[in-house]
Amino acid sequence: MKKSLYFLFTKSVGLYVNLLSYVFPDKATQLAYSLFSEPREGRLTKANLPKILKETKTETFQYDGNDIQTYTWKGNDTVILLVHGWESNASRWKKMLPYLKKSGSTIIAIDAPAHGLSSGKEFNIPQYAKSIDFIVQKFKPLYLIGHSLGGKTCLYYQSVYQNNSIEKMVILGSPSDFKIILNNYITMLSLNSKISKGLEAHYLNHFKLKLEKFSGKQFASEIKTKGFIAHDTDDKVVLFEEGKKIASTWKDSIFIETNGLGHSMHDEQLYKKVIQFLFETD
Repeated sequence: MKKSLYFLFTKSVGLYVNLLSYVFPDKATQLAYSLFSEPREGRLTKANLPKILKETKTETFQYDGNDIQTYTWKGNDTVILLVHGWESNASRWKKMLPYLKKSGSTIIAIDAPAHGLSSGKEFNIPQYAKSIDFIVQKFKPLYLIGHSLGGKTCLYYQSVYQNNSIEKMVILGSPSDFKIILNNYITMLSLNSKISKGLEAHYLNHFKLKLEKFSGKQFASEIKTKGFIAHDTDDKVVLFEEGKKIASTWKDSIFIETNGLGHSMHDEQLYKKVIQFLFETD
């Protein structure tokens, strides 16, 4: 029943956007973009903050007209920055944290724009990368760990900003081709070619990148930082082949294939491999 209602809702929204495109094409494209870029889940309030985040030093930073929320588990001078994905927040690292804490490192997790306690309504990778750069400049992490679109944002960040202070990056379950994600959205709403072309033009005008260039594979080819890429063969959200694409162009990286973890990538053995990669332990 829920699937049927969701199907009817998405098709109704798509029909409205399509009809609007014949009268007000710019307005229709903006509406389609807003629906695509505004997360429906992942928000937090201070009143319902997950227990794992209550144990931290919470800080809110003002940057570029927005609030950036961070959570810090204080340790030694080695800093690890955790970057979550779409419709999530910093609490997604709960299962991995005990393994990272064993290293004695200071661990910082960030809430993406329009997620957690960070401000905004829109999520996009270049904007997320700006937030990451602000936090990187402030806390000087040696290591970045990103999941899903957070991982792709790490790839974008390092390819564009080329930050030499970042020594290693861990990318978990991340997509490569942005065009696949956008096309899935267009198909889901049955949007017409006017909207499809309008969305492509929007990304080109605002982010100065053609969609085929807006890929993790392309970003990875420009990165000199050491990389650890892991992707699960049973990932139904981001196909396994996407991880292989990223690995195919990242020269100084290793690729780990997992099975049965799905998109969440929560697994004790995987965590241990991440620690081994970061700290070169046996």
